[in-house]
Amino acid sequence: MKKIGLIGGITWQSTQLYYQYLNEIVNSKLGGSHSCKLVMESVDFHEISKKQSAGDWESLNKEFANIGRRLEQTGAEMILIGANTMHLCADSIKKVTNIPLLHIAEATGQAVVSKGIDTVLLLGTKYTMGLDFYKDILKTQFGITTMIPKESDQELVHNIIYTELSKGIISPESREVYLRIIDAGVKAGAKGVILGCTEIPLLIQQEHCNIPTFDTTLIHSNAAVNFALAE
Repeated sequence: MKKIGLIGGITWQSTQLYYQYLNEIVNSKLGGSHSCKLVMESVDFHEISKKQSAGDWESLNKEFANIGRRLEQTGAEMILIGANTMHLCADSIKKVTNIPLLHIAEATGQAVVSKGIDTVLLLGTKYTMGLDFYKDILKTQFGITTMIPKESDQELVHNIIYTELSKGIISPESREVYLRIIDAGVKAGAKGVILGCTEIPLLIQQEHCNIPTFDTTLIHSNAAVNFALAE
């Protein structure tokens, strides 16, 4: 079993899910008392979010590249960034490390096409929805057309992530907001919805939706375990 290197704390709410999923999936595949081999570096999300808001991606690229290098030095054989948005720093990590980085958008694209779906609604932070780094991978590698909510709804989705989900606050009212936005996407032609922030699965699960949902935290974790256990 290869050792997974996880960049966590973005936020610690979803990092808990990663740790749970990774161990559950390993145990389901190997049985007994097996659990995953993992090394993690966890960041202070307050500092990260301040740099995001300021558009200081140069500083974030340097910081995450250094984290990736440290994970490799401590014996990690692959890297997971435990967040969708911070895959904006993926290329910077790849440049300074010699181990694979499993990209969350690539794993998600594979999951979407496996369901025969070619048009999805993407929910996430304003960075994930508004910038092209995620949508471009879905389009160029998988032929998936990505829809995003209207601007006012993007603000709602983003604010709920940062003010509630990142702090473990699960509100039925916020769930209804998300479901309204998903319904609008369905009416506009979406055939599935990507929960493109690793905290959103705390609020929205498949049981809440009448179209396929793609839990990026679980998808990413499955891809990591498959890689870790591959010969």
